[in-house]
Amino acid sequence: MTPTQYAYLAQFLKERSGIAIGDDKRYLVEARLGPLARRLGLAAVADLVGRVSAGDLESQRLVIEAMTTNETFFFRDGGPFAAFTDVMLPELLVRRAKERRIRIWSAACSSGQEAYSLAMLLEEWAPRLTGWTVEIVATDLSSEVVERARAGLFSQFEVQRGLPIRQLLKHFTQEGDRWRISPALRARVQFRTLNLLRDFSALGRFDIVFCRNVLIYFEEATKSDILARIARQMAPDGYLVLGAAESLVGTGAPFGPHAQHRLLNVPAPRAPAAVAAAI
Repeated sequence: MTPTQYAYLAQFLKERSGIAIGDDKRYLVEARLGPLARRLGLAAVADLVGRVSAGDLESQRLVIEAMTTNETFFFRDGGPFAAFTDVMLPELLVRRAKERRIRIWSAACSSGQEAYSLAMLLEEWAPRLTGWTVEIVATDLSSEVVERARAGLFSQFEVQRGLPIRQLLKHFTQEGDRWRISPALRARVQFRTLNLLRDFSALGRFDIVFCRNVLIYFEEATKSDILARIARQMAPDGYLVLGAAESLVGTGAPFGPHAQHRLLNVPAPRAPAAVAAAI
């Protein structure tokens, strides 16, 4: 792949997916796109980039999906899920007692483990949520992983990563060497393909947003823009959860820390007109 082709690929990925790759990421590009090129019967990554630059839509889609990091596992990092049951749900049960409705967004959901982890926790809270409507909307850029997530079928390796054996036996059925999550939990989650660079206002307002381990791949300006738009989709007393390595510092995002929990971010106070427009 020539320097010109690499520069084109970097610009293409930035514009279409927000992924920023510098000259030091050539090894990653070859590792991700090499197998894809071979699968398509091409001799080299350069040939694949040629198809992308020629406007081949399927090649463009496959390249974006191949370059998207889909690392995830059940109950990843632990802390955010403890905060979900210890802080977020108890507080929202009080604040939403009249509406009896809670909406949760799992952004960049990958193959669904985060969304299904939340669904399992909600199942444990079912007696306290009688008469409530709790929605989980899970989105990802990759249509391939969204379809995998929707199917709810996981390998032995995947269910061994973070999933307590009690939850495995309670909510999954073994199918050969794989495990299928129960229809009840699959029905709790609405999976959709969505690019965070595009307008997502049609998703509606959310009380909780999990947007973890995706913003680290964006440049600061892109990160700031996404966070500002997320804030506009959130209830004024909602919660934003970022990844362990992610920070709001320097983004200018309209969020502040939660008073009692360091892992949670809350929307900064807005002017009355802005609050009215968001409702």
